[in-house]
Amino acid sequence: MRRFVAAILLAAVLGACGSDAPTPVPQLRAADVFLTPDTELIAGRVPPRATLEAVLRESRLREDLVPKVVELAASVFDPRRLRADNPFKLERTLDGLLRSFEYEIDTDSFLRIVGLSDEHPANLRAEIVPYKKERVVTTASGLINREASSLFAAMEVAGEGPQLSIELAEVFGGEIDFNSELQPGDTFRVAFEKVYREGTFSGYGSVLAAEFVNVGRPFKALRYTVPGGRPAYYDEQGRSLKRFFLKSPLKFEAAISSRFSYARRHPILRIVRPHLGVDYRAPVGASVVAVANGTVISAGWNGGAGRMVTLRHPGGWETMYMHLSSIAVRRGQQVSQGQLIGRVGSSGLSTGPHLDYRVRRNGRYLNPLVVHRSLPPGEPIPAAHMAAFREEFERAWALLPAAESAPVEGGPGAVTAANEPAADPPLPDNVR
Repeated sequence: MRRFVAAILLAAVLGACGSDAPTPVPQLRAADVFLTPDTELIAGRVPPRATLEAVLRESRLREDLVPKVVELAASVFDPRRLRADNPFKLERTLDGLLRSFEYEIDTDSFLRIVGLSDEHPANLRAEIVPYKKERVVTTASGLINREASSLFAAMEVAGEGPQLSIELAEVFGGEIDFNSELQPGDTFRVAFEKVYREGTFSGYGSVLAAEFVNVGRPFKALRYTVPGGRPAYYDEQGRSLKRFFLKSPLKFEAAISSRFSYARRHPILRIVRPHLGVDYRAPVGASVVAVANGTVISAGWNGGAGRMVTLRHPGGWETMYMHLSSIAVRRGQQVSQGQLIGRVGSSGLSTGPHLDYRVRRNGRYLNPLVVHRSLPPGEPIPAAHMAAFREEFERAWALLPAAESAPVEGGPGAVTAANEPAADPPLPDNVR
């Protein structure tokens, strides 16, 4: 029997050797191997009124580790500063041990807690880490026309966001009332910084140089730092663009609905009486800012004026802000020019959302629009620094794009943007 089996096997082998067909090679097929992940990544945003402890528990961190992680975080970061809607990421093992936790504190930095070893993931380290940022100098230009009748609209057509409009309006806030003085044909040119965080656009930096032509009048600005001083904006003659009063207590995008008058028919009382201020029509919640440095002498309800804030300024000046929906300051508080003091509303005797803004000096009410035009600018560039200032002004001016030349009647395409990084060398530190 054994000889018979051996003969059959031998015949099979000899037959295969004599065949022209190649001998098939057995193919081994390994089964797919699926590795079960040993960690879980949880990403989200801080819920309203949540604490760090609540965020960690909701992320199913092991119960005994939660207070330890909170205590460790408190060594570098005040947990009370946790803000709703700020993003966080937490990586933990399946049995609840923490591998890492990151929380965005603000646009500049984040809290990071990491494990020092896989063997002891509860052995953690906490630190505040700055985001890697890059500033790129860019330019834009635009035109106010029928289709883009506000700086917001013209800036949007130029491809930039509303925050840049606010920055530009603040630069020229002592010279131009962007609520009432813009006209078709006005143009702007601006060189500014764009800030990129970890390679992604995160916001605008400083306006470096700008020109705004309002009703044919050119206003120029350079951001410059006098040695030993702070950055400020000056015109080409070295005169400060910062006035004692801002031209408007609103950022802009508000129309004047009622002017200063000694005989105005009151819209509710239906009687003729003085209106000793200027009414700005604006949406509920619009920011109201202090027009100058000063002290809050009242902040609260004041009869027909509704919620009202009164500020005292040097030289016997007072300003009043009426019909607010909310108040952001308290009596006795020191405020700086441009600081938020409240928000537009319709409290008191009011037919709709607006701000009644008034100016008084030594007890006498004055027309705010006239007052703002007559007040002198701030301190100019000292004579000893004028030569350096002029040199830097010329260098910065070369950054600006060509002046807008589209016709007033043009459509949205009349507003152009030159959103390209400036080819000129970086500006010196005193320009920044």
